[in-house]
Amino acid sequence: MQLDPASGWCKGVHLCPSPNFNARPEGEISLLVIHNISLPPAQFKTGKVQEFFQNRLDVTEHPYFEGIAHLRVSAHFLIERDGTVTQFVSCLERAWHAGVSSFEGRETCNDFSIGIELEGTDDLPFDDAQYRALTTLTRQLQSAFAAITTQRICGHSDIAPGRKTDPGPAFDWARYRAALAQEEG
Repeated sequence: MQLDPASGWCKGVHLCPSPNFNARPEGEISLLVIHNISLPPAQFKTGKVQEFFQNRLDVTEHPYFEGIAHLRVSAHFLIERDGTVTQFVSCLERAWHAGVSSFEGRETCNDFSIGIELEGTDDLPFDDAQYRALTTLTRQLQSAFAAITTQRICGHSDIAPGRKTDPGPAFDWARYRAALAQEEG
């Protein structure tokens, strides 16, 4: 996978453009937010996340979908259980992943962040392939956007405490940060 900093799109990943984005305000891209998602909850490889981010989710397929049908959301990337990476929004555009949020006193994190969804739940361990893909993607993003330092990588729960819990206790932050440090060295 190779991020093109001029377009904000990655080569070598699946592209699944979402209509749920808009222009970023002027300023830097300086935060990486890690999320988790599965649709229906705790079911994997359904293709429903892609449909959800494209506003094509059939609400009659599962009772859970009725409660989220009105939402218009997206992330820049999704990493599935097998490590497959899908991109929905150019990194240069504002994806709608963080919602009401704050990082170091700065509100509206969508303005200056990139969102990566991991296919999973708060309580189920993530797969080795996901950690490998996340580490590779993170290094690409850090190379293109120097303001995304290791200290500026956080979970959705960190920027929306009390409202969001992801990526959850099953996400191994120590493993992820060690992999990033190993690749730096």
